[in-house]
Amino acid sequence: MSRDTRTVWHARDRTPGDKPRVIVIGAGIGGLSTGCYAQMSGAETRIFERHVLPGGCCTAWSRQDYVFDYCIEWLTGTGRGNDASRVWRELGALDGKTIANFEMFNTVTDENGRSVTFYNDPDRLERHLLEISPADARPIRAFCRDLRRFIDTNLYPFLTPPPLQTPREKLAMLRAILPDFLLFWRTAATRMERFCGRFQDPLLRRAFPFIFFQDHEVFPLLPYLFNMASAHHLNAGFPQGGSLGLARSVEDRYTSLGGQVDYRARVERVLVENDRAVGVELRSGERHYADHIVSACDGPTTINGLLDGRYTSPKIDTLFKEMVNRPELLYPGVVSAFVGMKGELDPEERHSTTYLLSEEDNAALPHVLQKSLVVQLRSRYSDGFAPPGKSVIHCTYFSDYGYWKQLRRTDRKAYWTRKQDVADFVRTFLERRYPGIGEAIEVIDVASPATTERYTGVQGGSILGWKSFTDADDVITGLINKDRMRLPGLEGFSMAGQWFGGGSLIRTAASGRFVTQYICQELGLEFRAWESGGTDPWHPGKLGRLPQLEQRRVR
Repeated sequence: MSRDTRTVWHARDRTPGDKPRVIVIGAGIGGLSTGCYAQMSGAETRIFERHVLPGGCCTAWSRQDYVFDYCIEWLTGTGRGNDASRVWRELGALDGKTIANFEMFNTVTDENGRSVTFYNDPDRLERHLLEISPADARPIRAFCRDLRRFIDTNLYPFLTPPPLQTPREKLAMLRAILPDFLLFWRTAATRMERFCGRFQDPLLRRAFPFIFFQDHEVFPLLPYLFNMASAHHLNAGFPQGGSLGLARSVEDRYTSLGGQVDYRARVERVLVENDRAVGVELRSGERHYADHIVSACDGPTTINGLLDGRYTSPKIDTLFKEMVNRPELLYPGVVSAFVGMKGELDPEERHSTTYLLSEEDNAALPHVLQKSLVVQLRSRYSDGFAPPGKSVIHCTYFSDYGYWKQLRRTDRKAYWTRKQDVADFVRTFLERRYPGIGEAIEVIDVASPATTERYTGVQGGSILGWKSFTDADDVITGLINKDRMRLPGLEGFSMAGQWFGGGSLIRTAASGRFVTQYICQELGLEFRAWESGGTDPWHPGKLGRLPQLEQRRVR
């Protein structure tokens, strides 16, 4: 809804018999999820979003009829018969869509041309790894043995926060976890870097941390095994329509339930009276009132901006004053170079490859953090990303947000020069691997971490926020289970989204389910949820009109 047609929620007090009103700040996946579940549970909701699109970082943009899909690389819950899938189907996220499933997670190629492919089938993976390095049979077989056990487990606990679980639910969870408790404990306690030290072959030693395309540095073995097992079950695929398609589908589900999204509606502050949140004030000066307010935007904006730092705790201070400044706890920014080209690449080519860079390439690529470049053939992931007979390639690498932000602030010409350097490097790099591709390239669009922050508002350009399996993850667990996603001393206010529920999309969506269950307790509502059941086939036209990032672009 545009600002010209927006109605104002003036009412301060609810008339008996009226539905409770809930305002949600932010139409990312966490905010849309909260809106959907609150609508299903009998509340009247409204989402205020600063941008013109839903999804937050789960987004896309266009250039010359190409769609540059930004966020999803795989989505936990694309299969059936598990709790993660149930969440997405309650939100209508997969309605009418096909799912692309790949037989491997990623391929890693070193600077000498040696490659290892991480197949999702443990038997095939084991044979492949043993062919590369028979001398590493012991760690290879140990990894594949654990992968088989994770495949047998198939556990996705994303429906109910632990404090609200019934005794029967807790018992069922305990029965599911106990047989594999030692497996979970051991793989969660073993850092990937330490495990890689067991390999004699230098390629395997370097490649394993890049199973998830980039090295997540702090990850133990558990998430690698969990997600590869999910992919084996066809439960970690790529949904048709991609990132913005996912957001659009959840937006459709939300509006079909009677919810309302106000775009170009930036919330400036939360209105508080007698230590209770009663409404929000927009940048335009409009004030809207509700029974409960949920912030689903980034943490620093929520705590220090919307609430002016008035409601906090040692736990919150630890997160947003101490931990937010520790790079090892926060996902770094990403530089993305989208390449639109004429023609189609070899269908036998790997859909995703991480290239470990030579010293020369590493020096040429602006501010690369991990001496690696990920190359994904994105038009293989879903229809509609490229016009007929054309292709999209997405090249990414971890980079330092501070570097790009400072450059853009102090020397805009140098900033654009560095983005051009990224484009030139990518063109040259791809030409080496696909001779002749340079003449087929029609456009290269480069987005820096500063671009991400400006386009989505996310703090530090960090797409995923907090890193999992760190001290920050432990604090977030406490926010969900002990504080019930609330702030001390402030009534009528809750938090959802990646900064308060965890960084992956399924955890972000689940945070909306969790926070609604807590709100239902406060407002006297019965929590209700059911699958959308929509069957209308997805098509690229459902993405709607896509914006372009900036008027100026690299050559």
